Amino acid sequence: MADDDVARTPAAMGRRLRIVRERRGVTLAEVSRATGISPSTLSRIETGRRKPTLEVVLRLAKEYGVALDELAGTAPAPAAEPRSTAPHGFGDDKAVLPLTRYVGGLHAHKHVLPAVAEPPGRPRQVSHEGYEWLCVLYGRLWLALGNQDLVLTAGDTVEFDTRVPHGVANAGSAGPVEYLIMFGPQGERLRPRTPPAADRGTGDRRLPNEQS
Repeated sequence: MADDDVARTPAAMGRRLRIVRERRGVTLAEVSRATGISPSTLSRIETGRRKPTLEVVLRLAKEYGVALDELAGTAPAPAAEPRSTAPHGFGDDKAVLPLTRYVGGLHAHKHVLPAVAEPPGRPRQVSHEGYEWLCVLYGRLWLALGNQDLVLTAGDTVEFDTRVPHGVANAGSAGPVEYLIMFGPQGERLRPRTPPAADRGTGDRRLPNEQS
């Protein structure tokens, strides 16, 4: 590992901690109660505004059940699972595949939500510092963004300030849903290098039972 990477590792670790926490489906308040670390401190660490101490990293690694080299970004990248034709080929839990080493700035990962037997209840929403871009690759994704409920399909993209409460769920019963996420610090925006296309209209698709 180069000297620059070593210097950036504590700050970059915060983004990995956020990924691990969300993969476990726990809130900052729940982690705080389990570890004794205040929610505000956890939030600043996850958003890169505070570098975690070794003691904090050890506590969180124990709570999340992950190895220190995974949090430091030195563990080998996980291999993608072969695609299964079975309805529940991705298991019962959301799968998360990191696509970057999270060394500052934007980072990306792929999420896979398993197939569901019937439409779920409205997704549980969370909010935190940062900005997010989401692109659906396969299936139908239910995005609850503030008071909006959107159903996104393959090729649909959205971007939003993650301080707005948000949550996702598989909106269909035909199979899993796969999507890409890019996440950056507050104020970070993508910089298009080509002229914007002519406005073709948004045409958001609403849930079947949603009132106009």
